[in-house]
Amino acid sequence: MKDVIKDRTFDTERALYNLTNTKVQRCIFAGPADGESAFKESHDIEVDKCRFELRYPFWHASDFVISNSEMTVTCRAPLWYASNATISDSILNGVKTLRECSAITINNCSVVSPEFGWKCNDLVFNNCDMESEYYLFECKDVSINNLKMRGKYSFQYTENVHIKNSVLNTKDAFWHCKNVTAENCEINGEYLAWYSDGLTLINCTISGTQPLCYCKNLRLIDCKMNGTDLSFEYSDVCADIIGEIESVKNPRSGYINADSISAIITEGSIMDSTCVITERKA
Repeated sequence: MKDVIKDRTFDTERALYNLTNTKVQRCIFAGPADGESAFKESHDIEVDKCRFELRYPFWHASDFVISNSEMTVTCRAPLWYASNATISDSILNGVKTLRECSAITINNCSVVSPEFGWKCNDLVFNNCDMESEYYLFECKDVSINNLKMRGKYSFQYTENVHIKNSVLNTKDAFWHCKNVTAENCEINGEYLAWYSDGLTLINCTISGTQPLCYCKNLRLIDCKMNGTDLSFEYSDVCADIIGEIESVKNPRSGYINADSISAIITEGSIMDSTCVITERKA
């Protein structure tokens, strides 16, 4: 049976350092002492209905649950080097919220956090609202369902990512990613997924200028492309598109099949193209 700490305020350095086998309820981590690292090196803890205003509370923590809690904008870098955690029904507004963490599940959370989730692995997101720049930079093994995302430079250098039923408003997304699949998603933003390898888009709607250039092993299955001019430059692509593509420019290999293509641009290429481009209405 867990010990219980509740209805208290902590502001000292490492206030609950190396805490184990404890449930912490309705506590506030704030105050004039301005202490950092409240739960550093803790494990097997539950944190519920707490408020965090101080920095670095969960560094090197493991095997913990956070629920119905809030990390404010002053709660910088709250989870670094942490593992085996679930965060649910919480507000996460500290900059650099996750860094070099593993096995973290985030459910039903609202997040405003620049540089969220760098160099992490084994992450799961369900029903989250996210505002971030460089979201999930260099992360591996990520599963996402029902994400509403806003911010630039997301998913860069990610590997082994599966995204479903999400709306992504993000420019320069998926650059240099490997083995990423997005299903039933809306992806809005210019310069999508340049230099990616193994990106698969299934039943997605894509918008924004110059998408999907310099790609390898690119697949689009039953996707729609809105306002996507200068698409697929120097990419190896297999694409079945529903509706119109505004323009295609110098794809390198594979095939592109669409209902219609307003312009096919073939001049000025620096390499030979073997890509077969067809229009179903032709």
